[in-house]
Amino acid sequence: MNSKDPLQEIIQEWTTRSAPVGIAALADAARKRHEGVAAVLFYGSCLRRGRSDEGIADLYLLVDDYRVAFDSGFKAAMNRLLPPNVFYLETPWEGRTLRAKYAVLTLDDFEKGARSWFHSYIWARFAQPSGLIYTRDPGTRDRIHQALTWSVRTFVRRALPQAPAIFTARELWSTGLSLSYRCELRSEEPDTAARLVDAAPDYYTAVTREALGDPRLRVEPLPGGPPLRYRLNVSAVQKRRNRLAWRLRQVQGKCLSALRLLKALLTFENGLDYVLWKIERHSNVRVEVSPLLRRIPPLAVLVTFWKLFRKKAFR
Repeated sequence: MNSKDPLQEIIQEWTTRSAPVGIAALADAARKRHEGVAAVLFYGSCLRRGRSDEGIADLYLLVDDYRVAFDSGFKAAMNRLLPPNVFYLETPWEGRTLRAKYAVLTLDDFEKGARSWFHSYIWARFAQPSGLIYTRDPGTRDRIHQALTWSVRTFVRRALPQAPAIFTARELWSTGLSLSYRCELRSEEPDTAARLVDAAPDYYTAVTREALGDPRLRVEPLPGGPPLRYRLNVSAVQKRRNRLAWRLRQVQGKCLSALRLLKALLTFENGLDYVLWKIERHSNVRVEVSPLLRRIPPLAVLVTFWKLFRKKAFR
């Protein structure tokens, strides 16, 4: 790790904080399903709540090679073509059942997603707090901390032009997270992004201060506070270009999200139920599927998508 990078030092400190009890058991169970696992990351609502025994934990397994990680050439090919593959996991722990859904991605793809992918799928997720549950060796750990640092810098650079002229860290992240939600098949309440930021205000304040220290960003810190405030100095042309990029990202993201859900029918155990649960969770709209349609899962998903579209579940 480059110890001279204060942003990376902040991220390393956050990723090594104690994880909720039970998460290590879920990570171990997921690792046993795949060969060549380099690291396991933990993020999402269970991390924010500090509980692993309520809801479904979110994990990322970072692997060396899809062909090594899967015993199915088809699953490996699908993961390479449209990453990541997502799986459901249950494991017993101290008389209870812990649940997780975990995504599989190569470490190389994770680094690319954090630094250079146009779509926000990786860098918007992992600019937020996460926990590093397992790493194979110090070199892998350093690569992941670097990728998480790239995620923050990518998020800030791409969200910044849409921030208010005078903004706080909370306003910057609320704006960027709201934009990233619109790039997926999800419908969140207007204050969801702000509540995510409010769950870890120290983290967002610290990483924003360091990320905005990049001299290439046209930002000026203002005296006073707390909270720290910043002045944005970007032209109207830059704002319009950035707004267009986000609109393109939305179109790309919704198409990719739909394809990933269709892919889950082929790679996810009980894939139809997972897809329906995922849609209902993010749209707050429930659609019943008839027994006849359940016999043809791809058709069931297409019909469900059409019904949800007519109900304006996707924003």
